[in-house]
Amino acid sequence: MSKLILLRHGQSVWNQKNIFTGWVDVPLSPNGIEEAFKAGEKISNIPFDVVFVSSLIRSKLTAMLALSKSQIDRIPCVIHEDERMKKMSKVYDLKNEKTLLPVYEAWELNERMYGTLQGLNKEETLKKYGEAQFRLWRRSYHVNPPEGESLKMTAERAVPFFEKKIVDFLKNKKNVLIAAHGNSLRAIIMHIEKLSEEEVLHLELPTGEPICYEYDAKLGFRGQSVQECNESFKHK
Repeated sequence: MSKLILLRHGQSVWNQKNIFTGWVDVPLSPNGIEEAFKAGEKISNIPFDVVFVSSLIRSKLTAMLALSKSQIDRIPCVIHEDERMKKMSKVYDLKNEKTLLPVYEAWELNERMYGTLQGLNKEETLKKYGEAQFRLWRRSYHVNPPEGESLKMTAERAVPFFEKKIVDFLKNKKNVLIAAHGNSLRAIIMHIEKLSEEEVLHLELPTGEPICYEYDAKLGFRGQSVQECNESFKHK
């Protein structure tokens, strides 16, 4: 069996300031950095074979900081798709190449794009447009903010990527870490757990808290506590 760990990035500077962030590429706050380290301690014994991150810095930072706490002797290394970077970043020592933990970046795992709400304070937006409209933009499955994405639209990019690029690793008994965002991960969890459109609206993912699934090719996904998952590898 293989393990899938989902990790929402640590608190960003705009999370801290209560600002709609979406695709605006801001970093982690000091608290978010600590959350990433603490998340890493909770999954430190899991021997990951591959890591996926979004194209946004808060996702990448979270993954790298969390993996710095790993007890496994693997060095996370971003695998670039650009042909020039591929050529220039080639490793010529097979022994050292085997110590690298591949990290793949994918825009499909990005946060929901909030359109013209990006950069606006959430409390001020709530007062301006009213609670009903505010809740529709934030929590409806189908309704998208002006010029932005709905959760449904986010799922339409995140879930196919998950199925096409990530599930094969799990089928081949590889342990996978995905460090991404609240809405892209909610879409993946909705798919994994077969949640209804109504059920997913009540799904809240705290920043910096790992979520574990065990995967079996015949049985599919089964939720598992992070502590149990991490402890299962402690003496291996």
